[in-house]
Order: sequence, then structure tokens, then C-alpha cells
Amino acid sequence: MKPVVSLLLILVLQLRGSADCLCFRELTGRQDDSTCDVETIDDFNNKQLFPKLQTLLELDYFRFYKVNLNKPCPFWTVSSHCGLKDCAVQPCSPNQVPEGIRSPSHNKYSGKANEQLAECEKTQHLGAVDVSLSEETREALLNWSKHDDEAKLFCVVDDEESPDSQFVDLLLNPERFTGYRGPEVWRIWNSIYEENCFKPYSVKRPLIPGAGVEAKKFYSWLEGQCVEKRAFYRLVSGLHASINIHLSARYLLEDSWFQKKWGHNVTEFRQRFDSELTANEGPKRLRNLYFLYLVELRALAKVLPFFQQPSFRLYTGRPEEDQKHKELLLQILQVARSFPLHFDETSLFAGDENETAKLKEDIRLAFLNISRIMDCVGCFKCRLWGKLQTQGLGTALKILFSEREIEALHTSNDRRQSFKLSRQEIVSLLNAFGRISTSVRELTNFRSLLNEGK
Repeated sequence: MKPVVSLLLILVLQLRGSADCLCFRELTGRQDDSTCDVETIDDFNNKQLFPKLQTLLELDYFRFYKVNLNKPCPFWTVSSHCGLKDCAVQPCSPNQVPEGIRSPSHNKYSGKANEQLAECEKTQHLGAVDVSLSEETREALLNWSKHDDEAKLFCVVDDEESPDSQFVDLLLNPERFTGYRGPEVWRIWNSIYEENCFKPYSVKRPLIPGAGVEAKKFYSWLEGQCVEKRAFYRLVSGLHASINIHLSARYLLEDSWFQKKWGHNVTEFRQRFDSELTANEGPKRLRNLYFLYLVELRALAKVLPFFQQPSFRLYTGRPEEDQKHKELLLQILQVARSFPLHFDETSLFAGDENETAKLKEDIRLAFLNISRIMDCVGCFKCRLWGKLQTQGLGTALKILFSEREIEALHTSNDRRQSFKLSRQEIVSLLNAFGRISTSVRELTNFRSLLNEGK
């Protein structure tokens, strides 16, 4: 579509009194690759889950996220970081972070671990057999353990231990429009879609409105993929859609010397999602958002046994508050589990065991690569939320791929359980789903604004 025609369409849509965005007319009914419909998700999220989740994410345990925003891009040279003032991230000073969060993490999340440590010390005093390890053997065991843990990860998680990492208060650094756009942003998403979504270069992803032949070829290729690779693409597309909704909902509407005003930009939303302005791509992106919601919701329901363990703590150093906050978390996970039409992950990886094992590893490595690309984002605030949301989705995938280990938590007698989540993974998992939940809620707001003709 020519630029002049696109501009005219935008102007026409702006002048339509009470006309609804065409994306909403197509955003209804049953979701692809699932048995759920959009209306059921909207009602469940907006009435039952969203309010409780917002309360949880304001708590200290979930609002402080440790991140290294100075890691170099591993794939290409980033000429300069975003110079826009709204791209800046304000890290926390040490006294702003609760001591229980900023102190070393070993053993503090598990009362059972502390009991085991005390038991070990007791047996030493009782003349137990000397089973100490040489330094060389100890180092080898640590390396093996680290390798085993990393083999289950979908994201790079070295930020938590990096000396260059700092705590950031997510409430004081909200995700919103920063002005960061242009070729560099396109390069980030193009690298994700073209190099990490199993797509051959000969099949072009529909980007330019009016490219009907390319779109037809692309979706023909996508439908021909196995359900796992198709689901992977839809997760990435859903995450992309969610981020664009956030930027449209918290857009810089006014910037003067005495105030800044952030709010909903209906025109920006239409440009990204209206079917007429996106050659019918917008509604597909929104449907992928709902698919992402279902997958992350399913992960929250599946991981409930991990958080139900008596030894698990949301540790901030304030025991009474920590227990109350754990109870709120468990309530939210119970609500997630009560959803009537969950995504059925058993449809994934149901073939030959060797083939499915290879496919799982291919998907894990592809998503691991996407998490590395987040260090190529030039805007610090965009990098912060990009890293958090990719880690959150990666953690959700880790949960769905670890069903047996999670089921064994209540029956295993092993002191070193095979499934565990770090605080970093827990914070990213809940905040990432909080972003998706917010996106679904914002669609209701945009629908109302469009119906009002604003």
C-alpha cells in the first residue's frame, strides 16, 4: 500500500465518529490451536485474575528485579544507546532494596535447606566419617551441577550473579512509549523472526500492507509446520503484540516544561492492529496475544505444587509479611488453575521420543538465542522490559517442559530436587504474565475508546 493511501486511511479512521476498530470485529470466537474463545479469556482475566495480580506485583518481592543493562550485544555492534531521556532507567540505591532481597541468596528461600545445614553440622560434631572432597573434585561437581541446571534453561540467567547487575524498581520504571523506534528496532525484531523462528529466508514474513502474495505464502508455510514450531512463532508474535499494546496504552501525549501526560493513543493502536491498515495482519497479532496468554496461564497452573511446598518462602526478611504474600500468590495460582479451558500442552511433543527430544532442544536453544538478542536493544528501558518478559516466557516454557519433575516434588526424597526456580525466574514469570494480563485488559479499554469515537 502506498504511503499516501495509508495516510488517508488513518485520517478516515480518526474521523469515524463511533466506528469500531476492524481488528475487534475479527477478534472473536475460538482461538487457533486451543479450545478456548476470546470472550472467555476476557471475562476471566478482567474480573478474576487481573486485579489480584496487580496487587501482588506491587509487593517488594516482585517489584525489585536485578538486571545487567550494560552487557554488550553478542551479535552485532550497537553504535550507541538511546539518547532519549525517557529511555533512561533509574537503578535502586542499596538502602531502597529490602535486606532479605539484596543479601546473598544461598539457603534463604528454603527452611528445609537451613535445617539440612544444621543437621550436617550436628553430625560433624558427633564424629561422623570424614567425607570431605578435594578442591578439584568439588569444582568438578559444581561444574556438573551448573551444566545440568543450564541444560534446562530457556534464557540467559547470568544477570543475578553478575557484579555489573543492579536492582531496578519496576514500579518506578514502567514500560511505556519512549520514542525508541526506527531501523534499530526493526533489526531486533527481524533478527528474532528471521533467524530464530525456524523460517527459511525464502519465505517472507508479511510486513508491508498490500503484500498479499507474500502473506499467503507465509501462512501456507506456517500452517505446514508441526504444531510445536507453529506455537513457537505464535508465542513470539504474541509477545511482540503485547509490547505494542503497552506502548500504545502508555503513550507520551503531552510533553511540556511543566508536565508530561501519558495515556492511550488510539491512532497508534490502529496503525499497529487495524485490519485495513495492516493488510489483515493486526487481528492475527492480537489472536497470538491470546495464545500467549493461555500458554503462560497454563504454566502458572502447572507450577502451583512448587510454591505450595512448606519450605518455599517469598523471602524479604519480614517473616509475617512474607507468609501473607505467599498466601496471596497461592490464591492467584489457584485462580489460574480454576480456568475452565486451559491450553492442552499434551498436544505438543507427542511423537517419537528421540524426535521430540531433539525438537525440544531446538526450541530451547532458539529461545535462548532470543534472550541474548535483548542485550542488543539500544533503549535501556526497552531492554529492561524486553529481558524481563523474555525471561518470564522462558520460565513458563521451562515449567511446561518439566511436568514430571514438578509432579515429583511431593514424593521425592532427594535433597537436591531436579526442579527449582530462582528468585529471578519467579519475579520475571509473574511480572511477564502481569504484562500479558494488562494487555488483555487494555484491549477492553481501547475498544471502549474506539466506540466513543476518540
